[in-house]
Amino acid sequence: MADPAPHRQALPRVAEERVAPADLDSRLQGAREPFIVRGLASEWPLVRAGQDSPAAARQYLLRHRRERAVSANIGAHGGDDRLFYDAEMGMNFRMEQGPLEGFLDAMANAEANPNAPVIYLSSIDMRDYFTGLAEENCLPLGARRAIESIWIGTRTCIAAHNDVPDNLAVCAIGQRRFTLFPPEQFPNLYLGPLENTPAGRPVSMVNLRNPDFAAHPRFRDALAQARQADLEPGDALFIPSLWWHHVEGLAPFNILVNYWWRDAPPYLGKPEDALFHAILALRDLPQAEKARWQALFDHYVFANGAEVTNHLPENGRGILAPLTPETAGQVRARLLRSLAR
Repeated sequence: MADPAPHRQALPRVAEERVAPADLDSRLQGAREPFIVRGLASEWPLVRAGQDSPAAARQYLLRHRRERAVSANIGAHGGDDRLFYDAEMGMNFRMEQGPLEGFLDAMANAEANPNAPVIYLSSIDMRDYFTGLAEENCLPLGARRAIESIWIGTRTCIAAHNDVPDNLAVCAIGQRRFTLFPPEQFPNLYLGPLENTPAGRPVSMVNLRNPDFAAHPRFRDALAQARQADLEPGDALFIPSLWWHHVEGLAPFNILVNYWWRDAPPYLGKPEDALFHAILALRDLPQAEKARWQALFDHYVFANGAEVTNHLPENGRGILAPLTPETAGQVRARLLRSLAR
């Protein structure tokens, strides 16, 4: 696999494991460290089509497409594969909508043109945009109700970001390189804005291929904890919740399929919503007030010890007891009323 940044320091590799498809469900139970399974999806029809040729893979996709427009990220001419901010903190790419076959034709034309703009169809719902594709190319994930997405593009470089759900990423066509950082490394990644993001999640402002250590000195500490995973067609990588990952599509034509799921009950709220609400309600208070609220959060949320409820009768603990669909609905209704004022 060609390295687009051969000067980059070598990193420890993500651990590889032998996991049969039938054992995947049990191996994922409680997994908290990333791992690779080589060849897990090697029998997928999509993988086999890609091994014949990129053209065969594109034809396979077109046979399953639904007649609806898809969205694509289109970069600037000049061969820069990094989808990122521009100098004004806008985006260095634009969004276009159109038929799948048009974008696939453009990708085919770009294979022989190193200056062609990036074309990247990101996080396309496999069941909404294709018929039978998810069913023919699937993994046994047990009772998990996963979001099944496909990512199709030319060479791409996506800045380090994280996701709240657990993630199983399968390289179907081309080559993918992941550089992973543990969740606690976020202060050393120099994150960008929370709300103005390339794809919905805050990203590292560091160019991993050519880091500026004068501007980002703590990034050395992040690299000391980083791990690398190079995937070939059929290989799968498990990325636990909140692990940061920088992702590169290294071949002229790349397809990745991924599965996102959360083990938390579906009636619970999204933690990132609580972060935004805390910024709105707490961050700009005087420091003494913030300290008092921090103590309350520790008591009710992060520590949440027996002293919170032991003095209350069980039938009088309300939302201080473990949430149920009913009490979670009460919290949500209260928040909606307060935010609507």
